[in-house]
Amino acid sequence: MTFPVEDKQGFSVVILNGEVDLNNSPDARKVILTCLKKMKHVMVDLSNVEYIDSSGVASLVEGFQYARTNNLEFGLIGVSEAAMSVLRLARLDQVFKIYASLEDRLENGS
Repeated sequence: MTFPVEDKQGFSVVILNGEVDLNNSPDARKVILTCLKKMKHVMVDLSNVEYIDSSGVASLVEGFQYARTNNLEFGLIGVSEAAMSVLRLARLDQVFKIYASLEDRLENGS
Protein backbone atom coordinates (compact mmCIF):
# COMPACT_ATOMS: atom_id res chain seq x y z
CA MET A 1 0.00 0.00 0.00
CA THR A 2 1.23 3.47 -0.76
CA PHE A 3 0.53 6.44 1.43
CA PRO A 4 0.47 9.78 -0.36
CA VAL A 5 2.39 12.81 0.87
CA GLU A 6 1.35 16.40 0.24
CA ASP A 7 3.66 19.34 0.88
CA LYS A 8 1.62 22.13 2.45
CA GLN A 9 2.76 25.31 4.16
CA GLY A 10 6.10 23.98 5.35
CA PHE A 11 4.82 20.55 6.36
CA SER A 12 4.88 17.15 4.73
CA VAL A 13 1.39 15.77 5.28
CA VAL A 14 1.45 11.96 5.24
CA ILE A 15 -2.01 10.60 4.51
CA LEU A 16 -2.69 7.22 6.08
CA ASN A 17 -5.89 5.45 5.15
CA GLY A 18 -7.78 2.21 5.55
CA GLU A 19 -6.21 -0.31 7.87
CA VAL A 20 -2.76 0.45 9.23
CA ASP A 21 -1.68 -2.95 10.47
CA LEU A 22 1.20 -5.41 10.41
CA ASN A 23 0.82 -5.80 6.63
CA ASN A 24 1.29 -2.15 5.71
CA SER A 25 2.71 -0.37 8.77
CA PRO A 26 6.27 -0.85 7.39
CA ASP A 27 5.16 1.25 4.38
CA ALA A 28 3.73 3.93 6.68
CA ARG A 29 6.93 3.93 8.75
CA LYS A 30 9.08 4.29 5.64
CA VAL A 31 7.05 7.23 4.28
CA ILE A 32 7.04 9.05 7.64
CA LEU A 33 10.78 8.58 8.23
CA THR A 34 11.66 9.52 4.64
CA CYS A 35 9.91 12.87 5.10
CA LEU A 36 11.60 13.46 8.45
CA LYS A 37 15.03 12.56 7.10
CA LYS A 38 14.57 15.34 4.54
CA MET A 39 14.38 17.60 7.62
CA LYS A 40 10.71 18.36 7.00
CA HIS A 41 8.11 18.93 9.68
CA VAL A 42 5.49 16.18 9.46
CA MET A 43 1.78 15.98 10.12
CA VAL A 44 0.14 12.57 9.75
CA ASP A 45 -3.46 12.68 8.54
CA LEU A 46 -5.44 9.88 10.18
CA SER A 47 -8.90 11.04 9.08
CA ASN A 48 -9.45 8.02 6.81
CA VAL A 49 -7.96 5.35 9.07
CA GLU A 50 -10.51 2.65 9.78
CA TYR A 51 -8.23 0.53 11.96
CA ILE A 52 -4.75 0.85 13.44
CA ASP A 53 -2.93 -1.83 15.40
CA SER A 54 0.14 -1.73 17.63
CA SER A 55 2.52 -1.91 14.66
CA GLY A 56 0.84 1.15 13.12
CA VAL A 57 1.04 2.99 16.43
CA ALA A 58 4.72 1.99 16.69
CA SER A 59 5.34 3.64 13.30
CA LEU A 60 3.84 6.87 14.64
CA VAL A 61 5.87 6.67 17.85
CA GLU A 62 9.08 6.12 15.89
CA GLY A 63 8.33 9.17 13.75
CA PHE A 64 7.59 11.20 16.88
CA GLN A 65 10.89 10.16 18.48
CA TYR A 66 12.91 10.86 15.33
CA ALA A 67 11.32 14.30 15.01
CA ARG A 68 11.96 15.16 18.65
CA THR A 69 15.62 14.08 18.40
CA ASN A 70 16.09 16.24 15.30
CA ASN A 71 14.13 19.33 16.44
CA LEU A 72 11.36 18.76 13.92
CA GLU A 73 7.65 19.11 14.48
CA PHE A 74 5.52 15.97 14.36
CA GLY A 75 1.79 15.80 14.92
CA LEU A 76 -1.44 14.11 13.98
CA ILE A 77 -4.34 15.73 12.17
CA GLY A 78 -7.95 14.73 11.62
CA VAL A 79 -7.68 11.62 13.80
CA SER A 80 -10.58 9.25 13.09
CA GLU A 81 -12.57 7.89 16.01
CA ALA A 82 -11.18 4.38 15.38
CA ALA A 83 -7.60 5.65 15.57
CA MET A 84 -8.33 7.94 18.52
CA SER A 85 -9.73 5.08 20.59
CA VAL A 86 -6.45 3.16 20.15
CA LEU A 87 -4.38 6.25 20.97
CA ARG A 88 -6.47 6.90 24.09
CA LEU A 89 -6.12 3.29 25.21
CA ALA A 90 -2.33 3.62 25.03
CA ARG A 91 -2.54 7.16 26.50
CA LEU A 92 -0.73 8.45 23.44
CA ASP A 93 -3.40 11.11 22.94
CA GLN A 94 -1.48 12.92 25.70
CA VAL A 95 1.90 12.44 23.98
CA PHE A 96 1.18 13.39 20.36
CA LYS A 97 0.19 16.88 19.33
CA ILE A 98 -3.24 16.36 17.79
CA TYR A 99 -5.07 18.91 15.63
CA ALA A 100 -8.40 18.89 13.83
CA SER A 101 -6.63 19.86 10.59
CA LEU A 102 -3.43 21.43 9.27
CA GLU A 103 -5.28 24.74 9.19
CA ASP A 104 -6.06 24.30 12.90
CA ARG A 105 -2.34 23.75 13.59
CA LEU A 106 -1.39 26.84 11.57
CA GLU A 107 -3.97 29.02 13.34
CA ASN A 108 -3.31 27.76 16.87
CA GLY A 109 0.45 27.26 16.80
CA SER A 110 2.50 24.38 18.08
